[in-house]
Amino acid sequence: MEDCSLVLEDGTVIRGAGFGHQDTVFGEVVFNTGMTGYQESLTDPSYRGQILIMAYPLIGNYGINDSFNQSDNVHVKGFVVRELCREPSMMYGGGSLNDYLRYAGVPGLHDVDTRELIIRIRQYGALRGVLTYEDHPEEMVDKVRSMPHPYESNLIAEVSPKMIITYREGKRFTVGLIDCGAKTSIINDLRSRYNVIRFPYDTPADVILDSGIDGALVSNGPGDPNHPEIKSTTIKTIRQVAESIPLMGICMGNQLTALAFGAKTYKMKFGHRGANQSVLYNGRVYITSQNHGYAVDPDSLRGTGLIADQFNINDGTIEGLKHEELPLFTTQYHPEASPGPWDTSFLFDRLGNMMEVRQ
Repeated sequence: MEDCSLVLEDGTVIRGAGFGHQDTVFGEVVFNTGMTGYQESLTDPSYRGQILIMAYPLIGNYGINDSFNQSDNVHVKGFVVRELCREPSMMYGGGSLNDYLRYAGVPGLHDVDTRELIIRIRQYGALRGVLTYEDHPEEMVDKVRSMPHPYESNLIAEVSPKMIITYREGKRFTVGLIDCGAKTSIINDLRSRYNVIRFPYDTPADVILDSGIDGALVSNGPGDPNHPEIKSTTIKTIRQVAESIPLMGICMGNQLTALAFGAKTYKMKFGHRGANQSVLYNGRVYITSQNHGYAVDPDSLRGTGLIADQFNINDGTIEGLKHEELPLFTTQYHPEASPGPWDTSFLFDRLGNMMEVRQ
């Protein structure tokens, strides 16, 4: 393997060995605490524009299997691990992570102290960085500092479908999925219960409502929920849809729904990314899968009609909202998991209950 380095905007240079595709890439550097689920994370559209560090030290040990994919593409810009497994178990087919990233055109870095990197991010927050094969990586610091932040782009537009897609499953209710970068598992959970119509993120509200759906779900997705192109399209649409039919939001969908009703969001220091985040909801604690770098500002909910009813046990951040009058609820976490626990998958049925009541 060729020598490869991760250079951070604070001047830190971490040298190690490269794997996957040999290239130089820029992105926001974040970390995931999950012990499993590396392939699901690589293919999660919410990681668009980011260089991902895995906290668990051994990655690639159970191989690669297409059934784990959460989209048709690898969305991370780069991948950083402590130890790369070169001889994965044959239990799931034995695919090589090295080959997988090489074919996807995504560079990786291994044989580095990921613990040190994660401690730095926890101390100073998510940083911009570059994965590079340059012989003098320290010369890349100025380039990293001058690079535009990935969130300045409309990342949702890059991962949302370009046309309306319909799944007729012979079910009683039809759900409209406002797709801001939905994971495959969200689509599958919906299809197991309902007919589904997937709409591009910028579909006007009248088109969605005229399609004959009984309820709507706003999906996860990458980037800044306050991006101007999202505010002028998706956020306006969500308000109109929510005032007409039951609505559920997941992750980015939680943030966009809050903005649609006049609340505010803020960028977290290093976000929540992993499969073991505890959430207090209706007097019980649930273990949840999460992947987000923004949260809803609790002080901004006053006068919006939205009520925070779910909270992160570790830091108290809002993990879910409901409306005091409308049939609407959201979660900041991922009830579909993949990876992670399915403790909260019943929330997809809660959407069905709201559609039932509306009939």
